[in-house]
Amino acid sequence: MRAKKLNARLLRNLEGSLFILPWLIGFLLFVAAPAAFSLYMSFHNVKVNATGLQMTPNGWDYYRFILLENGSVLYNDLIPFFSQAVVMIPIIIIFSLLIAIMLNQKFAGRTAFRTIFFLPVIFTTGQVVLEFIAQGEGGLDFLARYNVNDMLTSNLPPLISNTIIRIMSSFILILWYSGVQILIFLAARQTISPSVYEAARIDGATPWETFWKITLPGMIPFIFLNIIYTIVDLFTFPTNPIIRRVTSADYGMSSALAWIYFTIILIFLGIILLAFSRITRGLQTGNR
Repeated sequence: MRAKKLNARLLRNLEGSLFILPWLIGFLLFVAAPAAFSLYMSFHNVKVNATGLQMTPNGWDYYRFILLENGSVLYNDLIPFFSQAVVMIPIIIIFSLLIAIMLNQKFAGRTAFRTIFFLPVIFTTGQVVLEFIAQGEGGLDFLARYNVNDMLTSNLPPLISNTIIRIMSSFILILWYSGVQILIFLAARQTISPSVYEAARIDGATPWETFWKITLPGMIPFIFLNIIYTIVDLFTFPTNPIIRRVTSADYGMSSALAWIYFTIILIFLGIILLAFSRITRGLQTGNR
């Protein structure tokens, strides 16, 4: 009997492994192998000639140059974009959550509105977004009409005012990137049983109390998922200055910059994970 159970478990594991094998092969060939090769190039001076790639080892020279000797390559470009991303993340998350709650209501044309909010994810490729920004589209008209930019520049520090101006100048395009987050929140809202809301209404809970006591706690795992997705999505945004630097012809330098940037993203994700785990633990302790 034990041998039969062992064989059945081994068969299930084998079937599962066969299902993920195509993805695993694709990941190793098209993600892991290029990433490992870029890490290898970051420690070499790479030149392209008629016979192929000529690599000369130079150790940590590129990393020292980027981090210590020429900080403008990283800091002058990354810090403004990083401050912009920190402000954009909560805007996208709150907007997506509110739209998902509204789209979950029953009203005429609900399916059409859901499609409209998701269509920009399909059509707005990186080049399309860059073209919109180059034409000055995607911003808020009242900024120029009421001289809001001048008011912000004269009353706020440069880092804060420039961050707000950059966000407002492409505010509509930022909201276009909320389609996937809306879809995730919409699916999360439907995981909460209607009987819970019915019991809350019977007990006399207001919609505001229902949101804070039922909807928001049920959305917490999905909020964290959307934060992670939004961070990764924003750090690959077409206007990211680091990505433009990485596409330069100096393959060794670009590879080193890409790995430094990747490490910064991992650290940022780690901070978010730590903060979210503490918030979740605090909420669970408070509920007890």
